[in-house]
Amino acid sequence: MSTLDSIPFSLAIIAALTLGLAPFFPEPHLIEKLRMLAAGTLVRPIDIFDLVLHAAPWLLVLAKALRALTAA
Repeated sequence: MSTLDSIPFSLAIIAALTLGLAPFFPEPHLIEKLRMLAAGTLVRPIDIFDLVLHAAPWLLVLAKALRALTAA
């Protein structure tokens, strides 16, 4: 059993919805950082770290979904 399999899907979704979208107002950091990336203004190391931090739960959910689809 891999580490990915040991993480419950519900926990991954909760992490994505809370950490992945925090702060909720005025705009989630993930959306802000993706806009910066698209505009080419994502250059400061703290902004890159922020993007990785807020995207990690979403990548976890994606990885678990892909693993579940390929295992079935």
